[in-house]
Amino acid sequence: MTSNFLNELNEAQQQAVINTEGPSLVIAGAGSGKTRVLTYRIAYLLHQGIRAGKILALTFTNKAAGEMKERIAGIAGPEIARFLWMGTFHSIFAKILRMEGDRLGYKPNFTIYDSSDSKSLIRTIIKELNLDDNIYKPGAIASRISAAKNNLVTSGMYAADNIMNEYDKASRTPLMADIYKIYATRCFRANAMDFDDLLLNTNVLFRDFPDVLAQYQERFRYILVDEYQDTNLAQYLIVKKLAAAHRNICVVGDDAQSIYSFRGARIENILEFRNDYPEYRLFKLEQNYRSTQTIVNAANGIISNNEGQIQKTVFSKNEPGEKIMVMQAMTDMEEGFNIASDIFDKRLTHQMNWEDFAVLYRTNAQSRIFEETLRRKNIPYKIYGGLSFYERKEIKDILAYFRMVINPGDEEAFKRSINYPKRGIGDTTVQRILDLAFENNVSAWNIIKEADKYSAHFNGGTIKKLLAFVDLISSISSGKEETDAYTKAREIAFGSGIMKELRDGKLPEEISRYENMEELLNGLKAFTEAAQTNGEPSTLEAYLANVALLTDQDNEKAEDRDKVTLMTMHSAKGLEFKYVYLVGMEDTLFPSPMSTGSSKELEEERRLFYVALTRAKKQAVFSYALNRYKWGNLERSNPSRFLREVDQKYLHYPQTGGKPFRTKSGEDEKPFRVKEEAVPFAPPPRLRKFRNEAAPHASLSGKSSVTEVTDFSEGDTVIHERFGQGVIISIEGEAPNNTASVDFENGGKKKLLLRFAKLRKAR
Repeated sequence: MTSNFLNELNEAQQQAVINTEGPSLVIAGAGSGKTRVLTYRIAYLLHQGIRAGKILALTFTNKAAGEMKERIAGIAGPEIARFLWMGTFHSIFAKILRMEGDRLGYKPNFTIYDSSDSKSLIRTIIKELNLDDNIYKPGAIASRISAAKNNLVTSGMYAADNIMNEYDKASRTPLMADIYKIYATRCFRANAMDFDDLLLNTNVLFRDFPDVLAQYQERFRYILVDEYQDTNLAQYLIVKKLAAAHRNICVVGDDAQSIYSFRGARIENILEFRNDYPEYRLFKLEQNYRSTQTIVNAANGIISNNEGQIQKTVFSKNEPGEKIMVMQAMTDMEEGFNIASDIFDKRLTHQMNWEDFAVLYRTNAQSRIFEETLRRKNIPYKIYGGLSFYERKEIKDILAYFRMVINPGDEEAFKRSINYPKRGIGDTTVQRILDLAFENNVSAWNIIKEADKYSAHFNGGTIKKLLAFVDLISSISSGKEETDAYTKAREIAFGSGIMKELRDGKLPEEISRYENMEELLNGLKAFTEAAQTNGEPSTLEAYLANVALLTDQDNEKAEDRDKVTLMTMHSAKGLEFKYVYLVGMEDTLFPSPMSTGSSKELEEERRLFYVALTRAKKQAVFSYALNRYKWGNLERSNPSRFLREVDQKYLHYPQTGGKPFRTKSGEDEKPFRVKEEAVPFAPPPRLRKFRNEAAPHASLSGKSSVTEVTDFSEGDTVIHERFGQGVIISIEGEAPNNTASVDFENGGKKKLLLRFAKLRKAR
């Protein structure tokens, strides 16, 4: 191994790489080469004689971890790189829990439930409790449970907290705690964890078993964390515990790119790093290698409006580049045509590929118009973050069989596989099995294995079918530890009858499903060969553990590449394109109307603008429509206030000969500021075992500044401090996220999030 790779770094990058002892905070501006720094820092540690197994590197996507590992293998050799503990938070913690989870009562072969599994189980529980799923919405309940777990609130803590109980009563979901408790019990009984459990249970493991914590503290002498600004409370505490012994922790990130608070990410983790580690060293990567000077300078001007940030001055030595084009359309449909035409023209003029273009929008609903206009011009496109390959029905069906083979107690896999292909076991029978499992506190598999014992509940024909299914699963389970994933998967696919079912289909969609199954087996073959080459486990269990933790960025297929990308601004983080279109730049869309009542949330929207703009390498385009259809009505829109925060010298207005568009008279031209703050999720005050491990800034109080939102009704006359007097036209959603459409006498129609709107009734 040589250290010549250091010559590829600039001075700031080198300093961030070679100063490996003690706490380090690396603030990496957009396009500044943070992945290279993180990779070379690990390579440098190996070069200094640190054993690979002593290094822990945590990322947010498997793709990022894979690329880093590949680079390190090229420098240090694959035989060394394979021993690194490198992967996503969830994959690393899942690995630890498979080895230590027996302390918490789990078997090593536990299943990892994805979001659809979780919602399916919650939907079943709601049905069993005879609750109205229009009030107890499975998606909302799942989000509430997820938020609780990410704040280290177990089902027992939740049920014991009076504040949360009162909140749920006010939200017309008084049985929320019961659902959470049953959900947790059912997951445990099925030997299953959801994504949030991987974080929660690792915290519980380290809290309740100090010997286990000490073991991993000693193992991981050097800890590196990518995208630290995106960590939530649970991730933050695990990292802090692991680093407590040696304090050789290096976190890399950019507070200006913290945009995931809705997922529980806490910008405070990176802003307050110095409080956790007073002896820390700060390294700033400020040279942007991605974008033109114009794009970088414009982005700097935008983010300078935020108060809560670590100061840095990002610069570019690339060419000055073209000015940012601002396009105005009369309607949203015209906006779509403008963008499609500009993409078509630029591709021809500059001899680009379709994959060089990306259209970024604030909400998924905006994609429809761009899909239509791109289709009309025969421009190929893909929607990023759409239906994953692994979310397709036929793929989930076969994966359910894989899961049953590995963990027969998996309730969600059982429900999916018991009558597919059809074997005459109806929904009524399945529900009876689940009821018996609940009553006897065992898994559904235990019930059907001993179906003869329950002859009072099933007739002879049904018992015969259930036992036949047991025999099927048992037969295809044999040898699963010794057989590689590809061989075992083929055996299951054909032995279950799924391949025959799909092969017999003649319709185009049926043929497509068969082709998808072939693609899955191809992927299994590639996984098996790669694992065997790298000396890693190649079993079906290892494959399932890998698939369960894939992210959107890991699911891209080769045939999707040369297409225009349509995606939300949030999804664009970490990606780059030569030409980027930021569309729907209107005050009713971006910033999100739900953010305008809180300075903290408005600053996050501005960071989102910064992230979206810095995806562009060569040129960026801002676009907005003066009129946009909403609920069938064409409504007037104003250009986004964020456009007024961009230095005009970096903008070009081709439709008006270079002059800025005129806005409505009397419109406020100053950046919008508010002082109110909001707490989207208030964990209970009973986290004493966790609280003393959190930083001072990690507020775990039960207090919330969310305003009372249940006192308003349609038809109420209300007063807003900015818009004046108005009448509530309609109220949508459930507290605390319900919104009100208000027709103001002076401000027109506005849609406001009630908990932040600070409305008061007119007397």
